[in-house]
Amino acid sequence: MKLIVIGGGIAGLSAAYYAQKQIPEAQITLLEADSRWGGKIATERTDGFVIEGGPDTFLASKPWGVALCNELGLADRLHGTNPKTKNTYVLHRNRLQPLPDGLAMMIPTNVQSIFKTRLVSWFGKARMGFDFLQPAKALNGDESLGAFVSRRLGREAYENLIEPLMSGIYAGDGDQLSLASTFPYLRDLELKYGSLARGALEMRKKQVGAKHASPLQGSRSAFLTPTSGLAEIVEALVESLRLNGVCLRLSAPVKSVSRLQPSTWNIELATGDVLDADSVILATPAPVSGKLLEALDPALASVLQSISYASTATVSLAYHLGDVPRSLDGYGYVIPRREGRRALACTWTSTKFPHRAPDGYALIRIFVGRAGQDAGMPRDESALTNLAREELQLTLGISAEPILSRVFVWENAMPQYNLGHPAKLAQIDSALGNHPGLALAGNGYRGIGIPDCIHSGEVAVRTIVETRQMKNSVSLSFAAH
Repeated sequence: MKLIVIGGGIAGLSAAYYAQKQIPEAQITLLEADSRWGGKIATERTDGFVIEGGPDTFLASKPWGVALCNELGLADRLHGTNPKTKNTYVLHRNRLQPLPDGLAMMIPTNVQSIFKTRLVSWFGKARMGFDFLQPAKALNGDESLGAFVSRRLGREAYENLIEPLMSGIYAGDGDQLSLASTFPYLRDLELKYGSLARGALEMRKKQVGAKHASPLQGSRSAFLTPTSGLAEIVEALVESLRLNGVCLRLSAPVKSVSRLQPSTWNIELATGDVLDADSVILATPAPVSGKLLEALDPALASVLQSISYASTATVSLAYHLGDVPRSLDGYGYVIPRREGRRALACTWTSTKFPHRAPDGYALIRIFVGRAGQDAGMPRDESALTNLAREELQLTLGISAEPILSRVFVWENAMPQYNLGHPAKLAQIDSALGNHPGLALAGNGYRGIGIPDCIHSGEVAVRTIVETRQMKNSVSLSFAAH
């Protein structure tokens, strides 16, 4: 059997990894258009600094990331966030205000902390309390995240508390994002408990009980990362694939995917070369996958290309600690859309992960770009550096020249699970049923985090295996008759 995986990001690498485990007899080829592996995972190690260009951690609560690291022998290299300094701030009226304690799944549960916060007015706090009184609303269809939270907790709480946290994950517009595709558990809490706060409190009690029952389970941070950066996962995957005979091809952009015979796929490269395969996994961004499938299935291609993506950038700056007038006493801060800043968030990397910067230095990362602001986001390295320095001057009072700067621009990097996304997924799944031997993986569908991408690669392989088993069963049945 010949299997071709297109896309060498974490989803494609994971798909190839699980394929060589589950289909050991397969001839597997992994194609990547870029000159390096890893996609949005890009780690630079220089002068004692560990700089992440894309994501810097993954969620421990989603099991697929930890499971893969365990298989790759990286379990002992995983670090949690700094447990000694956990503060997170929200920029509010040009000043940093602490995020209230007791947030469970983004929902405030600590009444005393809410009373104390300056992020919400007294009227807004009273409106939040109405969540305990209003019944669950019957809905027909999807609802935006912004509309849902505003309905339950009030618009002020949404804009000042929930929206900046959500933007830090999706770089999206909450008034456009689908609740069912981003935070479906919020609707579940409303239906089950009649109140978001009441439901979040119950869930927190269960989590605390589970930690007491199993101390090991509660001993790790919510976020994990390998010692010298997320690239360790990519490097371990590539090494494993090489050792197991997977054909790895960089700088191999694909032009189209077609099927000239019912059981044979043809992959045309930009060079004009044509490869054949029994099965294909597309682990490319949804619009790219759509373009590759235009000739094969225009309707499927159209749905894939309708999934929008936002462009983002990260700027990492290093300073002598003496040049930073404010104590970096936490993980950083998020910036609500209503503040009108050009930056989205700021992570104090050297506090969040002390091992990522030498003693006596501060490493700070600024995030730029969110849905609806693509046109206004600079792409030039110097312009982005200036934007980041301006943000640090305004908020942290840093005026010194950075001793190091690194800029990463990610065009069309963050998929937007906007209203109607569940319907699109249903259309995609239905269309794929007409193309046995074809599967999709990546962050454009059912989760944007690293564990989600790993899982998507594993599920794609499972789909290929099940298709082959079905085909073999049919062949055996015909042979028996």
